[in-house]
Amino acid sequence: MRKFFGFVLLCSGVLYAEIHPASMGPVDVTVSDLDRSIAFYTKVLMFEQESVRQARLDSFDKLTGVFGTNVRVATLRLGSERLQLIEYVSPQGRPVPAQSKSNDGWFQHIAIVVSDIDKAYQRLKDAKATQISTEPQTLPMWNPDAGGVKAFYFRDPDNHALELIWFPKGKGDPKWQGGKTVFLGIDHTAIAVRNTERSLAFYRDTLGMKVAGTSFNYGIEQEHLNLVFGSRVRITGIRAPAGPGIEFLEYVVPTDGRPMPADTHANDVWHWNSTMMLDDLSEAGKMFKVDAVDAAPLAQGKQGFFIHDPDGHAVLVITK
Repeated sequence: MRKFFGFVLLCSGVLYAEIHPASMGPVDVTVSDLDRSIAFYTKVLMFEQESVRQARLDSFDKLTGVFGTNVRVATLRLGSERLQLIEYVSPQGRPVPAQSKSNDGWFQHIAIVVSDIDKAYQRLKDAKATQISTEPQTLPMWNPDAGGVKAFYFRDPDNHALELIWFPKGKGDPKWQGGKTVFLGIDHTAIAVRNTERSLAFYRDTLGMKVAGTSFNYGIEQEHLNLVFGSRVRITGIRAPAGPGIEFLEYVVPTDGRPMPADTHANDVWHWNSTMMLDDLSEAGKMFKVDAVDAAPLAQGKQGFFIHDPDGHAVLVITK
């Protein structure tokens, strides 16, 4: 596997950030059937399709470490946030592992903010979407950080986990209040992590993101939300100056989640990546030992390379 995709930084000690992220860009997810996924996200979740393009570029091989790539990419927008769906026409990867749970190491989702969770839930039921949660859950008020938030987990046609989330006044970004449509935008992408401190060393101390909030969730509501019996979850939200945040989900209990497969490739359907946009790649290149000439040329004059966090989640670092 080439270093552009296979590099994993295992942080030891504190690394002081030299990277200054401008924003977090679109979240990308690999799908098996692009047309089917576009239909689900646009017709059920009300995303708007901005573009669909096909790419057969050696630079994509270089970026992903997957040889012979032929991809179709759809860019969808919800509010001011974007999601990219990527289908590998060739070579095709493996499906999401059977019986995937929210505490498995490859778990990642986007949290879709809604103005009315009951109406959003009804749309999912009408579309016969697969549920993870038993029904929408209201987190208890004894939890000062998350009390009153309503949430619901479900799956898309490829069995990727997704979340609906509703914020009461005083919780979440103020921009989510007073929306005139049911589906408003993407607040964050959530990832399962083994150790919060180790993840902070990567995303905060190395990539320059800031902690935006924390909570510790447990109880019957949390168990019915993620369908993990007895779950006690340490949650840490981090953000760049703009764009969706990243949320760490550390399952203190139970600890039986399976790790990210070591041979994960970008064409495997469980593959997601966050996108970090920088004004200049030079400092990031020095830190991750990627020369400017090694960064893969992408569309519209951009350059970029993949890195992995300590749990194997992918981050695409690109020029703004």
